[in-house]
Amino acid sequence: MTLIGFYDPFMYGSGGKGVDPERPVYVISVAAEIVAVHPRTLRIYEEEGLICPRRTSTNIRLFSENDLRRILWIRHLTQDRGINLAGVKTLFELEERLGTRILERLYEESRNDETEKRPAGRRVAEGARR
Repeated sequence: MTLIGFYDPFMYGSGGKGVDPERPVYVISVAAEIVAVHPRTLRIYEEEGLICPRRTSTNIRLFSENDLRRILWIRHLTQDRGINLAGVKTLFELEERLGTRILERLYEESRNDETEKRPAGRRVAEGARR
């Protein structure tokens, strides 16, 4: 699952160099800075069961690139789509149970809605640039 424009792995992580996106490497302060949230927000997401960062032997949270992508999905759903954390948790659970890409479909729908809301002249100009 990718959110174009939200997270750039070339800037922070593997950048396509074959590094495992499951490998936990970011401490909470770095992860929070990358995804532009307060570290407390990440703790809340963990308390709500939305994310599950790995822990070191000294109990320090470590986040992977996949964790960062999931955090960005949470932010998108709560801030852009107006879904509360309980709703986000339900969507994640449904997606896992059904094995379908509910979240990607929801993201595409929101992008299509934004395109339809733009004035026709702006849409034509953007299409010409592509």
